[in-house]
Amino acid sequence: MKFKRGLIVLTAALLVSAGFYGCASKQAKTSGGEIKSQQPSTQAKTAPPAPEKKVTEAPPAQKGLTQPKEAGLAEKKLKTIHFDFNKYNIKPSDGVILQANAKWIKANKPGVVLIEGNCDERGTVEYNLALGERRAVAAEKYLMSLGIKKSELKTISYGKSKPVDPAHNETAWAKNRRDDFVVQ
Repeated sequence: MKFKRGLIVLTAALLVSAGFYGCASKQAKTSGGEIKSQQPSTQAKTAPPAPEKKVTEAPPAQKGLTQPKEAGLAEKKLKTIHFDFNKYNIKPSDGVILQANAKWIKANKPGVVLIEGNCDERGTVEYNLALGERRAVAAEKYLMSLGIKKSELKTISYGKSKPVDPAHNETAWAKNRRDDFVVQ
């Protein structure tokens, strides 16, 4: 995406330069340092090129986000919950986290919160997609029981495709068995 944007800006700059510094025209500087085009009277005069639009890049904290201004705050406030191996039930310690998430959602009204169900690498792709979905739905139901509207929540399963820790051990697997909460 950055490459395409850069290529578009470069192309626009080249087109503007070609129009401004074209071969068929003579250029002279005015006393104020401005460039004045002097074209032969036999050529049709063309309108000056449109000013180049400056493309600014989003600050690093907001790149690629389709979230509201408080997105950085949302990512810090909406906490991840974790699951035991091959389970999708909400543990009491994670219930406390979900209560805090629900409180934040009610206070900030961020729009839609995407609940992303994730699994560790063990098991088939199909099994882990189904387990990730059950995990996301379990968190959704819990949040709804705390007063969050279904229209404010959305679920998706990534199965084992988005590990936070790529290692192949129990510590990594425990980190990867999770639900993430992302403001959309």
